[in-house]
Amino acid sequence: MSDMSFKQAKELIERLEFTELTLKNTLESIDKSSKNFNNSLKHQDKIIKMVPKNHQKLNNMKVVVALNVGVIVGLIIGKYLL
Repeated sequence: MSDMSFKQAKELIERLEFTELTLKNTLESIDKSSKNFNNSLKHQDKIIKMVPKNHQKLNNMKVVVALNVGVIVGLIIGKYLL
């Protein structure tokens, strides 16, 4: 470094400071992204836990609708055919 002029040393220091700021900004961005990713994983776990419950509710609704249609058809047959 003894061959380096004052101007070159100053430019090198400015580059190092710029690199440091860039690294800090990048680390903050990575930290924020990892927090968002963890939140997404939590929401995904909630959704995965809800899917079987909702599937069971949907199956129950299908049975109820089928029974209601059966009752309506039975009433129509009973009224007009009997």
